[in-house]
Amino acid sequence: MNTTDVGQSYSATGKFLHWGFIGVFAYGIFKQVDDLNQLEDPAFLRFEFIFACAFLLILALRLWVMRGQGSALPQSAPDWQRVAAKLVHYGMYVALMMIAVTGLAIGVVFTLGLRDGALMGFCIAAHEASITASYALITLHVAAAVYHRFLRDGVWSAMVPLFKERSRDQVKATDQG
Repeated sequence: MNTTDVGQSYSATGKFLHWGFIGVFAYGIFKQVDDLNQLEDPAFLRFEFIFACAFLLILALRLWVMRGQGSALPQSAPDWQRVAAKLVHYGMYVALMMIAVTGLAIGVVFTLGLRDGALMGFCIAAHEASITASYALITLHVAAAVYHRFLRDGVWSAMVPLFKERSRDQVKATDQG
């Protein structure tokens, strides 16, 4: 890893929001609604609305904090990697936002008593598609992070607080010394 070719590292706030959001997302998966009839409980429905709004607020805060951040990709990274990174990141934000928005739509449609119609079917299908898209994009994001960990190009260490990478030069010096 050439120190003049290293991309931008992220702020402590950016790292906290990144890893904290993962916890919020994992909690959302864990506590997911298994049956629409659960929404008949007003306290449960209220919690779901609050959680979806908090999810959107945290996502918006994360976007706002990261808005001025440059890429962690080294300057020598190919253009296709820069484009792919932007597409995956923005795609994740859109998919995650749509999970909450479609979840709120399901709650509203349910509250209006339209529990069995085409509108509810559309909201559920859009919600499920958003979840599937988020899983696919998160998988790509993690795979790219692991790929860059093996490249030792600084991308991993820009966001991950564990298993800091050493440059290939540092590894060679350790092996030779």
